[in-house]
Amino acid sequence: MITPNPNLQILLNKLNQPKRELIIEIELNGKMKFEQLMNTIYHQFGICNRVLSVNVEYINGRSFGSVQLYISANSDDYQELELYLTKNKLLSTTVEYICRKYS
Repeated sequence: MITPNPNLQILLNKLNQPKRELIIEIELNGKMKFEQLMNTIYHQFGICNRVLSVNVEYINGRSFGSVQLYISANSDDYQELELYLTKNKLLSTTVEYICRKYS
């Protein structure tokens, strides 16, 4: 007997959720490397992003500065990312990006 895969249903539900376009600015305070942060956002949370600006300095192998990212994520993924940033004591601000379409 074939049983449905529950992970597949969760994935399908995620794909059907509406995505919000956001610009997020993250302040790096030396607790996490820039490369590690970008890797985590993409691989752990599955959030594709575009780097809008980066101002990062490396002091003794630690990353300090800020990065602005354009992301498109559903609310669940974004909430998980916010919790991750808070847990790692990374300050972040978010602006919802709305693109006007002219007819």
